[in-house]
Amino acid sequence: MIVGIDHGYYAIKTKHVSFPSGIIKYDYEPYTMQNVLQYRGKYYVCGTGRQTLVKNKTSNDNYYLLTLAAIAEEIKHRKAERKTEVILAVGLPLSSFGREKQGFREYLLRKEQPVRFLYESEWYEIQIKDVKLFPQGYSALALHPEYLKNEPSVLLVDVGGWTVDLMRLDNGVPNAATCRSLELGVIRCIDETAEQVRRNTGLSVTDIQIERVLNGQSCSMDPAAKEIIVRQGRLYTEKILSAIMEAGFDLKAIPSVIMGGGASILKRHVTPQDGLCRQIYLTDVHANASGYERIVGQMCAK
Repeated sequence: MIVGIDHGYYAIKTKHVSFPSGIIKYDYEPYTMQNVLQYRGKYYVCGTGRQTLVKNKTSNDNYYLLTLAAIAEEIKHRKAERKTEVILAVGLPLSSFGREKQGFREYLLRKEQPVRFLYESEWYEIQIKDVKLFPQGYSALALHPEYLKNEPSVLLVDVGGWTVDLMRLDNGVPNAATCRSLELGVIRCIDETAEQVRRNTGLSVTDIQIERVLNGQSCSMDPAAKEIIVRQGRLYTEKILSAIMEAGFDLKAIPSVIMGGGASILKRHVTPQDGLCRQIYLTDVHANASGYERIVGQMCAK
């Protein structure tokens, strides 16, 4: 089984499942077994909020444990056997791909095989046969080659949880010299928005409430708080557009493919007055994981 996983700072995504990247350890059985991973005698509730930011995802076991939960969720969704062999297809930002590739592969492909654990009280025995790594963002375009057709230059903007990763493609090929990573991800927007709402209304709204309003979805909330959130969404969009221009990319001159968890926010708040060249919004948060799976599937077929 090929399982593509996008290890985001804000959320873990597979081809079919997405859940927040938070994880809490318990020494004893928690009040519910929903989303609970049992591994080496400990209990881990997966998908609870978000974890403390770590620049290096291999610095603790959290992302490994979340990977096991993601495999279990994907197996459950596919109604597959819980004793199986898996090839993991994962990604890293192109700006740090070469530096982190080997370490992240070793982090996920551990000597302890098969990996045995319980997830939601169901027993799993997983043999991780291999880990394939790909540049995130660019891999998602494997699903949509039409976005690059007849375009000599395209800017890929991947708005993630913590970073906004930029990469220009010339004739469909990534230009490594143009890779940039800006610390302006959606987490920054949500934290700043929550603070503004608290200052102006005294209300403590949740991250999920802010996210829903930013994406134009319904949510019961004080109208003044909702107005602040919408205004912050526009300010966040302006900040990203400005930072991209300052990084040397003229959004008014070349088309852009905007993807990741923040793509829907930008889609909602970019206006014709911004004068941008053609924009393509890839709002499917599963796009990276699906792209990784497709590439590995093609490799295996060959």
